[in-house]
Amino acid sequence: MFGYRSPSPRISLTSERMRIRTVGERDSWLLTDYYQENRDFLIPWEPLRDESYFHHHGWEARLSLMCLQQKQGEAFYFLMMDKDERQVWGVANFTQLIHGCFQACYLGYSLAATQQGKGLMFEGLSTMIPALQKQQHLHRIMANYMPHNHRSGALLQRLGFEKEGYAKDYLKINGRWEDHVLTALITASEN
Repeated sequence: MFGYRSPSPRISLTSERMRIRTVGERDSWLLTDYYQENRDFLIPWEPLRDESYFHHHGWEARLSLMCLQQKQGEAFYFLMMDKDERQVWGVANFTQLIHGCFQACYLGYSLAATQQGKGLMFEGLSTMIPALQKQQHLHRIMANYMPHNHRSGALLQRLGFEKEGYAKDYLKINGRWEDHVLTALITASEN
């Protein structure tokens, strides 16, 4: 309004060990550091990435689009950080939000190699999911994982996600089409 640029809506949460918040346009260095430090660790679990994914200028452009999507309620991109917000420990993305009669989205996440096995992703998602379910009136959150990713499968089961199917050659991960187990978390009906 009046020619002023309004900021992206910010969601800021706190868990026992973390600050959890949506990304902002000034987070390019934090995300650059996270993806550079975890590049080799994340390769088996992610799509092939353009070199700009590991550089500050690439994240500046990407964050502009991500903040626009957040502002429009199409997606929410979260950083899971230490309490001082100096280091990203993990990310969780709620994307392709669809409202109306579907009220659903997809969940994707990753955790730094140095933070594995500490229960941080469970802690973070246990904080984010109820907040987004309430704020965005989500009925269904869908998350899919490769069958050999046992940690991700166990995490989703612990969070209450239920298996709904199996998709052959579902996503191209690290240059190969990979099968995925399809899961969803359904919000209890208020009818």
